[in-house]
Amino acid sequence: MVNRARKLWAILGVKGFLGFVSLAMIALALVTYTVNVTITPTQQFTVGATSAPWTVYTNDVNETRYLPGSGSPVGSSEPTFNASDIATYAFRAVTDADKVCAVRIELTSAINSSKFSKFQVTVKHWNGSAWDAETLYDAATGSSTKSYIDGLVSGDFGYVHQGTLETTYYLLKVVYSYDLTDETSQITATFQYTPMPQNSF
Repeated sequence: MVNRARKLWAILGVKGFLGFVSLAMIALALVTYTVNVTITPTQQFTVGATSAPWTVYTNDVNETRYLPGSGSPVGSSEPTFNASDIATYAFRAVTDADKVCAVRIELTSAINSSKFSKFQVTVKHWNGSAWDAETLYDAATGSSTKSYIDGLVSGDFGYVHQGTLETTYYLLKVVYSYDLTDETSQITATFQYTPMPQNSF
């Protein structure tokens, strides 16, 4: 290091050497800036009712059950909607001005087709005064629709599309036929929802 400094001194002279040292010190003392980013996670989806007791009867054909539902037998009628009561809707989606929301709906496993000859799932939404039919789509984006989710087919699914700046409550409707057996062992159907924020549909 001493030899190098002597060589620089000889080449640059006193003023040149001091200028070089000054530049080196400036390079080591540059002004820097920092920016803090505040990250706010936002949830678009809230699950409503998480369970429901349905009774079905041998040789029920084209009967209806709602999740959630009321009536006798339980689930045979649409619930009386109450925004503050999660037991009166299946799920809620809330969107802001920046993202729309697609919700994927499916059964975690297919309904037993040796017992049911039909298990068709559709969706309704609360329009402010009544439950209206909701359009089902076959993908998170795009305009291709489907009539229902077939609960007898493993892996079948459907989507609802919700636009920006909306708060909407949804209800599941199942039309079934339990006409292939007279077994009375309990059956569990598990529905699964997956919210998917999108820039557009």
